[in-house]
Amino acid sequence: MSLINIRKADIEDFNILSEIWLEASLIAHHFIPETYWKVHKLKMQHVYLPMSEVYLAEHNQQICGFIALLDNQIAAIFVSPQHQEKGIGTRLIQYAQAIRTELKLNVYQENPKSVQFYKSLGFEILEEGIDLETNSKEFLMHWIK
Repeated sequence: MSLINIRKADIEDFNILSEIWLEASLIAHHFIPETYWKVHKLKMQHVYLPMSEVYLAEHNQQICGFIALLDNQIAAIFVSPQHQEKGIGTRLIQYAQAIRTELKLNVYQENPKSVQFYKSLGFEILEEGIDLETNSKEFLMHWIK
């Protein structure tokens, strides 16, 4: 893929980012009822994204993914389905790794593709837990520079 630009997101970007979040969540987290994601879309746009440090990826001036950080926690990372498998998620993680000395994230155990993706970028599983909102098993993963 040609040049990917990463920049800090503006509040005007949050509608598009919440659309990417919903579209990608429905595919990646198919084991959680679709209604859960649809109900939380506005909360993502108006609460979670504004409280986070958000960076987005653009390709040909089109927003194609984002990463949201809360201190050293990756609160969210999503790439639009039509732009996946093109290195955008890797670029977003590498950007976060360049501006932080350590990162943590939670990932659903039923999403082995993402678990492997994070491992390939140096993350290790610290512990297992349960996401209380979805009652799904998850891993807490950690990366240190």
